[in-house]
Amino acid sequence: MALTRLFIDGALQRGQNLDLDSEQAHYIGRALRLRAGDSLSVFNAKSGEFAAVVVSVSKSNATVQVGAHIETATESPLKLQLVQGVSRGDRMDFVVQKATELGVKRITPVLTEYSMVKLDGTRAEKRRAHWQKVAISACEQSGRIRPPLIDPPVPLKTWFGGKTHEADVDLILQPGATRAMTSLTVPKTKVCLLIGPEGGFSDAEYDDAEFAGFTAVSLGPRVLRTETAALAAVSVAQSLWGDLAPSAL
Repeated sequence: MALTRLFIDGALQRGQNLDLDSEQAHYIGRALRLRAGDSLSVFNAKSGEFAAVVVSVSKSNATVQVGAHIETATESPLKLQLVQGVSRGDRMDFVVQKATELGVKRITPVLTEYSMVKLDGTRAEKRRAHWQKVAISACEQSGRIRPPLIDPPVPLKTWFGGKTHEADVDLILQPGATRAMTSLTVPKTKVCLLIGPEGGFSDAEYDDAEFAGFTAVSLGPRVLRTETAALAAVSVAQSLWGDLAPSAL
């Protein structure tokens, strides 16, 4: 059975007793049926990962004691930012979950001309908070200690207007593009991937991307669904330049 891992939003140190929040207490007590004396681990990006043991657990409360620090090496050296057109239903949750598992460092949801999802300020923040929870859960499952940053959803034009030139390579997926990702120069550390929603990008948005310095690339002769395209592009990038490359395995 895999060791239970819990993300803790706060400093961690050996010997510390942690009172879990009610959601985590319910999860380990009711869902996992952990009892006093059972082992698990706790982690966050700032402190790292630590062994822990359950001290007490009830329906709505649980306390764990932090043990020894655990060395981890699950973060990719490739800094990947995924700029993803917001899609309907649980597709966006799926993209956030799998992109986290594949090592993406930052996820920026954008609203495009063909987006079928409309988000005002309050709903946008609720969705961002929900996606951050999805990412944290994916970190707990996958062994990562650093959840990706989830940006607030913004219109694509707004994001283009505020974009800084941080990435070594800016790529936009475009059906019919003649350039493959394998033909690109190896980036130093940072790659930005721009993926459209269900309806894809408009011609004007492709023009805006080109003006912003994005290179159009294709993943082959087939048109992929938005969630498939995102995961395929991330996987290819990690296989070419990240910790899934042959030299890294």
